Amino acid sequence: MVLAGLPGAGKSTLLTRISTDAPITALDSEQVRAVLREVLPDRLPYRWYRVLVHVAHRSRIAWKCLTTSGPVVAHEPSTRSTTRALLLLVGLLTGRRRVLVWLHVDAATALAGQHARGRLIRGRSFRRHVRRAERFHRELLSARPPRGWNSIHVFSRDDLSRGLRLEIGG
Repeated sequence: MVLAGLPGAGKSTLLTRISTDAPITALDSEQVRAVLREVLPDRLPYRWYRVLVHVAHRSRIAWKCLTTSGPVVAHEPSTRSTTRALLLLVGLLTGRRRVLVWLHVDAATALAGQHARGRLIRGRSFRRHVRRAERFHRELLSARPPRGWNSIHVFSRDDLSRGLRLEIGG
């Protein structure tokens, strides 16, 4: 399952509020960032190792999909079509059910979410995320949603304010 949406939409919070009747593997790029923060010099700006965080996070997603039998829930903004295609390909190659959960919020709400967690992304990068997210959201709501996913779910923050319940079938 890919938990997607704008940076600041509430994906990390939602990831901690997933309830299920079976164990899941929950992957967030912040987990990678925290490990790297421990081993890299304090004075090294995040922008210098951001690419490493993204590569390591996506590699972890692929690895867990290959080596874990249970559900894998990956936090990934996925506003880029290439990122969604990569995640879809990982799901196809590993024979997994491919579920996309899109957490839709407007730009102001996402920006407030970034301020609340104390982790702002650069303005230009955020604006690109917003443009791509708006385009993808329209696609999700259209008569022709993206192909390849077993299921796609679009939620607002209010829809998921109490969390998300995953039913794991045999």
